[in-house]
Amino acid sequence: MKKESIAEGLTHASDTRVIEVGRGILPRSGEILAQSLVQAERPLLIVADERTWTAAGKAVAESIAQAGLLQAEPLIFPGTPTLYAAYEHAEEVRERLRETDALGVAVGSGTLNDLVKLASGELGQPYAVVGTAASMDGYSGFGAPMSQGGIKITMPCPAPAVVIFDLDVAAAAPKAMVASGYGDLAAKIPAGADWILSDAIGLDPIDPLAWNLVQGGVSEALSRPEALAAGDPDAYEGLVKGLLLSGLAMQVYKGTRPASGAEHYFSHLWELDHLGAELDPPLSHGFKVAIGTLAMTAFYERFLQRDLASIDVDAVVAAWPTWDELEADIRSKLTGALAEKGVRETREKYVDADGLRVRVQTLVDDWPSLRPRLEAQLVPAATLQRSLAAAGTPTHPEQIGLTLADLKATFPRAMYYRSRYTVLDVSREIGWFAELVDEVFAPGGLWT
Repeated sequence: MKKESIAEGLTHASDTRVIEVGRGILPRSGEILAQSLVQAERPLLIVADERTWTAAGKAVAESIAQAGLLQAEPLIFPGTPTLYAAYEHAEEVRERLRETDALGVAVGSGTLNDLVKLASGELGQPYAVVGTAASMDGYSGFGAPMSQGGIKITMPCPAPAVVIFDLDVAAAAPKAMVASGYGDLAAKIPAGADWILSDAIGLDPIDPLAWNLVQGGVSEALSRPEALAAGDPDAYEGLVKGLLLSGLAMQVYKGTRPASGAEHYFSHLWELDHLGAELDPPLSHGFKVAIGTLAMTAFYERFLQRDLASIDVDAVVAAWPTWDELEADIRSKLTGALAEKGVRETREKYVDADGLRVRVQTLVDDWPSLRPRLEAQLVPAATLQRSLAAAGTPTHPEQIGLTLADLKATFPRAMYYRSRYTVLDVSREIGWFAELVDEVFAPGGLWT
């Protein structure tokens, strides 16, 4: 099924033309690149670090040579300390590509892929990536999160033209990397529920192809956490393809809505707080997303225990704050530049009292059919927690350096962080938000 899904996704993707996943395919990487990337005798430039060069880069270089392709001298970054996705590194890659008139071949995971992606995008040329760890869903995604001037932003750039993934290499990667990828893929569960809600009120209509690419194989891909933790290469196929399909869905949709919801905003906010940045390697995106995913899954459980169809719409509208009142609350939860961002983002999804009446009444009327869809999409928080733990992924905020109070305080900040509509917004609009957050952290909850 995933093979057919990848083929369909490639047909509609904006940038990626070829995805090859399998065991022992590194020796074929030169042949694949010859058929799908090489342009007018231009050389290929492998970009790796010392670890990924040993894991796969040397084998890729040998395969390129056997295929008779031109190669520039590889650009190999030190293995320690861990390479950061900093703009100055992307500039170094870009200038090496320019000097050699080469097309880039990233050999690595998130950081190396993003550096070559951005450098190639700035030069207006395609590139390929040879993945070395099932650590995140950005291999086949567009845009590159990059640190510049002390802040982290996602810079626009096309996705890779070619993705090659050897499952034996992925299985040999550090176990923390597959645990991170497992956390990133688990996030698609509450993200899908958020998309269902946004679709219900007409804000973000669900794109059937993008939905199926992401959601069609999530359950299967997450079904073997113990085998993944044990390094079983065959178990990696579902996870790797699930992550790649997520990136393809973003290309098809031309946005990140199919792959992320409120759970990702927890991670983004903690990244802005530099949580775990002092570690080597730094705390991974997938680890932070995993805790955000559990937080949102627990929140959804409390949300679905209530009957939205029975709310008093007139009372909800009467209690609705003016924009000035809401802006004051945003500024009480966020500070500095983040407060300005929160104000801009929340203003986009804010409606006046008349607009709120229409929005809430739509949810009330649709609740008998909407609730079963949400319940079918979600997984019990305790069940998901056990699966994450079996994969080696953090399941308690303390495992990533947070207290329960820190996690609780992130809920309102996440609600205001982006204009994307989620269950946090629904709960705020109908007056349940504060009570539901309290219930998540009450005795008998997931972490108490």
